[in-house]
Amino acid sequence: MTLDRPGQRPTMLRTFTVLLFCIRLSLGMTSIVMQSQPELWIETNYPQAPWENITLWCKSPSRISSKFLLLKDKTQMTWIRPSSKTFQVSFPLGALTKYNAGLYRCCYWKETGWSEPSKVLELEAPGQLPKPIFWIQAETSPLPGCNVNILCHGWLQDLVFMLFKEGYAEPVDYQIPTGTVAIFSIANMTPESEGVYICRTHIQMLPTLWSEPSNPLKLIVAGLYPKPTLTAYPGPIMAPGESLSLRCQGPIYGMTFALIRLEDLEKSFYRKRPIKNEAYFFFRALKIHDAGHYLCFYYDGSYRGSLLSDILKIWVTDTFPKTWLLAQPSPVVQMGQHMSLWCRGPVDGVGLALYKKGEDKPLQLLDTASTDDDESFFLNNVTYSDAGVYSCLYLLSWKTSIRMTSHNTMELVVVDKPPKPSLSAWPSTVFKLGKAITLQCRVPHPVLEFSLEWEERATFQKFSVDGDFIISNAERKGTGTYSCSYRIEAHPNIWSHRSEPLRLMGPAGFLTWNYVLNEAIRLSLFMQLVALLLVVLWIRWKCRRLRIREAWLLGTAQGVTMLFIVTVLFCCGLCNGVLTEETEIIMPTPKPELWAETNFPLAPWKNLTLWCRSPSGSTKEFVLLKDGTGWIATRPASEQVRAAFPLGALTQSHTGSYHCHSWEEMAVSEPSEALELVGTDMLPKPVISASPPIRGQKLQIRCKGWLAGMEFVLYKEGVQEPVQQLGAVGREAFFTIQRMEAKDQGNYSCRTHTEKRPFKWSEPSEPLELVIKEMYPKPFFKTWASPVVTPGARVTFNCSTPHQHMSFILYKDGSEIASSDRSWASPGASAAHFLIISVGAGDGGNYSCRYYDFAIWSEPSDPVELVVTEYYPQPTLLAQPGPVVLPGKNVTLRCQGAFPGMRFALLQEGNQVPLQFQSTSGNSADFLLHTVGAEDSGNYSCVYYETTMSNRGSHLSKPIMIWVTGLLPKPSLLAQPGPIVAPGENMTFQCQGELPDSTFVLLKEGTQEPLEQQKPSGYRADFWMPAVRGEDSGIYSCVYYLDSAPFAASNHSDFLEIWVTDKPPKPSLSAWPSTMFKLGKDITLQCRGPLPGVEFVLEHDGEEAPQQFSEDGDFVINNVEGKGIGNYSCSYRLQAYPDIWSEPSDALELVGAAGPAAQECTVGNIVRSSLIVVVVVALGVVLAIEWKKWPRLRTRDSETDGRDQTIALEECNQEGEPGANTSSPSSVSQETSVELPVPI
Repeated sequence: MTLDRPGQRPTMLRTFTVLLFCIRLSLGMTSIVMQSQPELWIETNYPQAPWENITLWCKSPSRISSKFLLLKDKTQMTWIRPSSKTFQVSFPLGALTKYNAGLYRCCYWKETGWSEPSKVLELEAPGQLPKPIFWIQAETSPLPGCNVNILCHGWLQDLVFMLFKEGYAEPVDYQIPTGTVAIFSIANMTPESEGVYICRTHIQMLPTLWSEPSNPLKLIVAGLYPKPTLTAYPGPIMAPGESLSLRCQGPIYGMTFALIRLEDLEKSFYRKRPIKNEAYFFFRALKIHDAGHYLCFYYDGSYRGSLLSDILKIWVTDTFPKTWLLAQPSPVVQMGQHMSLWCRGPVDGVGLALYKKGEDKPLQLLDTASTDDDESFFLNNVTYSDAGVYSCLYLLSWKTSIRMTSHNTMELVVVDKPPKPSLSAWPSTVFKLGKAITLQCRVPHPVLEFSLEWEERATFQKFSVDGDFIISNAERKGTGTYSCSYRIEAHPNIWSHRSEPLRLMGPAGFLTWNYVLNEAIRLSLFMQLVALLLVVLWIRWKCRRLRIREAWLLGTAQGVTMLFIVTVLFCCGLCNGVLTEETEIIMPTPKPELWAETNFPLAPWKNLTLWCRSPSGSTKEFVLLKDGTGWIATRPASEQVRAAFPLGALTQSHTGSYHCHSWEEMAVSEPSEALELVGTDMLPKPVISASPPIRGQKLQIRCKGWLAGMEFVLYKEGVQEPVQQLGAVGREAFFTIQRMEAKDQGNYSCRTHTEKRPFKWSEPSEPLELVIKEMYPKPFFKTWASPVVTPGARVTFNCSTPHQHMSFILYKDGSEIASSDRSWASPGASAAHFLIISVGAGDGGNYSCRYYDFAIWSEPSDPVELVVTEYYPQPTLLAQPGPVVLPGKNVTLRCQGAFPGMRFALLQEGNQVPLQFQSTSGNSADFLLHTVGAEDSGNYSCVYYETTMSNRGSHLSKPIMIWVTGLLPKPSLLAQPGPIVAPGENMTFQCQGELPDSTFVLLKEGTQEPLEQQKPSGYRADFWMPAVRGEDSGIYSCVYYLDSAPFAASNHSDFLEIWVTDKPPKPSLSAWPSTMFKLGKDITLQCRGPLPGVEFVLEHDGEEAPQQFSEDGDFVINNVEGKGIGNYSCSYRLQAYPDIWSEPSDALELVGAAGPAAQECTVGNIVRSSLIVVVVVALGVVLAIEWKKWPRLRTRDSETDGRDQTIALEECNQEGEPGANTSSPSSVSQETSVELPVPI
């Protein structure tokens, strides 16, 4: 490996110690290396002159040891082997002289050898205090504003520690700790916190006796420059011996780059001079110890560093670690169901491939981005062909010699009914004296619940989550044949096939050795007590017969014996604890809920099953009691923490009063409310209850039934008809009296009946008397902290009233759980504090309090809902229309949970009480922030919880920041180097505001959450985007806000559109008025692009050089000599970047005539001309045919025409006879001569 180390540069390493330690917690890596150094310190019995007698102590940090070693000046001085293993030993030195002055360290012995040495203790000459040592510890997430703890070790106790800063005459801080270490905290590191620090100590009683100054420590504020990117080539997973290159790239030229491996911060600090704005760290031949988490940063000549790059995990391995494959919801599925295969492994940043046994090619692939998003392989509409053995392998995109090992497989079973499990007995199937047998029901996949059946008893049934059933053989009731079955969470109503039967055999009824031993111990204790009493009686009898001296001695012995007995009894009875000002709430084990279910709603007694459910998640077992005697016990069922007790058909032997208990590790719960079965044709008797009535206020009367789907009726004594009726609303109903008055007092009862006729009724409940009493006003009730708490938190309830000398009672869900009478001793207003030291999952609920004197009670306080979180999955919180909103507008915060029917609460950072509550039937709730103002800016989160089981809640949602804008001037947003950038290049957004020390936020259209936020010291924030990709294209804006009162925010900046592409997007090209040239007319080509400030160019096919340039994109084209027709395209370039051209537009063709004398020939003219030619040709053909027929017709027709004309002439002559004698012969001849020239 050829990496440039800094050499002997301790100053630079200490300079970045703050940075490196701060990043440990911010990266979640606070426990990468277990601290194994022992601790060395000094003790003395001369506090004013400690050098007179010195003892060195060495303490092991985490384990006991058999040997300790003390080193002086790196040579062995002495070692101690204590008589027994211990944590610490002492090394006496005596008076400090020049012979025992020097550098001391100590070690302790581990199984693998000596430990690392302790920190170096430097003992100077007599008269001086030891030189303290100085180091740094990170406390919280450092970016932005790292909180730094500087530790100063002074070696002696009861010293005064002073912290000095270079340039300041007075100390900047001082401490007087009880031990040997002082912790100086510097909160929220800023540039003003930079500097060189030292630490000194002095004795309290001798302020003039100072120690030597510690070694100086220089603090540098990190994060003044944008963070770089760290990439690995060819990839982050390589084999030993292969070469690897790590590239660290930043936005600034000329910086020095540093590479760090988090597993060994100080020894793996590499630095390198850059090549322009990047540096390469080469590993020529990788070794196993080179694997780890790497990050890089860069710094200038003043050691001002950048933000840290993202962590890059490097794997160096011969073989890939195994992957695991999980089936959701279960590997046993029914046909037609959908399922997902979740494949994961310890290697990040690698794709995955899903294989099925018997097939060579992978079925499905997941790339690196999909695995980072926790996507899974999906199988839809599963059939029998999908059954088989599946596995998944890593999918690499680079070449490496790493071997693929065997992988965990998962067998997918497709059945109509789950396969049978296996049943075994441990330690054997034969009972031994006093021993129980554990039956183990097993399947190779997750199961919701197991069930155990005993063939000899049809009513026997046990349930278990883990599949273990403990069978005892008391009174020969354990032997017999057993079998088990199970059901899975995906199909809770389908039970599997039963396992093969297993028979248990063995003796019963004999005494066990444990029993005999216990009885012997009890008998011996009783005999000792009898013997002690006999000794006392013997002493008293002897006193009567002895002399005075002997009697006095025996009496003294008797008195001492009795005093011893009384003292022991007295000590055993004085275990009352210490009184405090707070009343600790001793929470009882939560009361379970008992109800009945049936599959015959019209006749429930035909098949009845009792269910018992506990609100506590730690319940181990349930017990059902009938009339105070045990009946049957069973384990809880899965996460519902409930158990079923099937009764079957109800008979006379089943009548009685039932209630159930839940058993935990060391406690039994209170009994549930009693369920009374009164007969085979009568529903169970309901239970009626109500809070104390208050005059003029609303009152709700609760009637609890035991079966779902029943209707409820409320009766009042003295009134024949029912007072109120309610339909089927579950297992309980609430009757409401809107305004309680004197006329509403009396005895009330309720009944239930089936939903359909003929009605089957229950017995009336016990009567409830409502009497209005005079009451004090309700007290003020709250929690000192937020009522939404995590398990293990400390909760204090405060109940107070202005009245004096009152007693208080605390209620949870209507039941009294604690009381306090301590206000009698103090004058003035009364108050009580009820404390829950460590909240558990069952402590959630609705709390209230009341106060009272001798005869008068107060009204109940307003309830406080205590929600215990981290039980259900985290919800998501979204803002609509977005997290940035103008003043006076409305914002809807939608909280999306994982389960329906929950109650939701909205919380705002800085407010102890939730802002809003909402109960919904679905799995989401919408919280409306109406007409928001500056005070509504801040971080919001939400939680959902169930109201029936101790308010068990979810994890808090990820907080969302709401900015109310428009109260400050809008900023300006610029992109460097420009709005168009090639993929893989770096880009910087510059957001310029109007106020200093504001917090700037970068937003992107279409993204709900802000991309990044910064709090620079000036007026501008630079958001650096390294190695941009295509998905980074979009519309960006920024805002800035004040993170302290009045929490004002600015308007959006002007929107800035960013294009991530090698070339700008192509423009569009159009022609006006058309693409056809007309006589003497020009065409205007219009080129339009998406970006402003560009220059357009028009290109014509067949021409090498561009034809025209234009800034507005309009080009005028004429068609002189036919040179205008052809295909055109256009492109553009940014005026700021003249060398970058866009892609050419789509081609546009212009058509037209070839010369100035050409006739206009449109499509319509062509069609009409074609029709004319067709008609003329057709007419010519017809005339030609007729012309060929003419000679024949002329000969034949001339004969007939001559005859016809002769006849015609004769007729004409006959008509002209009266004038014939006046006609001359010449006229006749003329008439006859007309016969010849008659035309056709």
